[in-house]
Amino acid sequence: MAMPASADRTGSVRGILAMIIAMVSVPSVDGIAKYLSADYSPFFIGWARYAVAAIVVLPLSGFLHGKRLFPAEQLPSHILRTVFLVAAMTLYFLAIAHIPLATALCAYFVGPVLAVALSVTVLKERMTVAKGLSLVLGFIGTLVILRPGGDIEPGLLLAFASGICFAFYLIATRQAAQGSDPVKTLAFQCVIGALLLTPQAALSWSAPALDHFTLFAAMGVISAICHLLSIVAFRLADASTLSPLVYAELIGAAIVGYFAFGDVPDVVTLCGAAFIIAAGLVLLLRRTAS
Repeated sequence: MAMPASADRTGSVRGILAMIIAMVSVPSVDGIAKYLSADYSPFFIGWARYAVAAIVVLPLSGFLHGKRLFPAEQLPSHILRTVFLVAAMTLYFLAIAHIPLATALCAYFVGPVLAVALSVTVLKERMTVAKGLSLVLGFIGTLVILRPGGDIEPGLLLAFASGICFAFYLIATRQAAQGSDPVKTLAFQCVIGALLLTPQAALSWSAPALDHFTLFAAMGVISAICHLLSIVAFRLADASTLSPLVYAELIGAAIVGYFAFGDVPDVVTLCGAAFIIAAGLVLLLRRTAS
């Protein structure tokens, strides 16, 4: 039986709210990672983030589901989303070790725009004029930030690569989230993510200083909460609606970057970001008007 339109609309609103809360909170994790990157490898930081999150989520999954800690359905999608997320996070941590948080995030924002195209080609969601305009604006913004013909900062390329991986993660999440319990999904993501990063972490191992343990713990706990919220969001709303909401990260990134590190993106980067954010706003306005 089809769900009433009002119920579907309520679910979408809840999904949007969950996604906004998650995205505004994520930059605090990035700020901690950037601070720790002065003393630790990004691979080790990424591993610690997943390991701490796993310590938090596994007991919760066990309490709720007993021995069935992980999802049994859509395993290929769960594996793919975890691989894409690990790649996106690692590339992003490598990027912010060299460039300002907000600058890296501006480049990373190519992901949600690409996710719109992927949602049409992979998930068979309907292509609209608004989505097409969003893709054009996002492409222009990407070119502005990259500044073809000039010297390209390697950190920017890493951030763009991270955004591309994130786009595939968004699509895989949409597929995996359908019919899968959010806590089981997150437990699978944390454990597999930690396992994937263990070899790199071992090769770049640094014993954490005592005053850094709290930071590593906070990074893992906040990450777990944010990912749980995003998984719930993708169960309630479609990918093309939620993807632009990651632009809410820019607010948190600008605040954390400025007050913690004194980072201010240059004018060209901000202009490119304006095009990419406009691409997201086009989709949001389309959703509001429908």
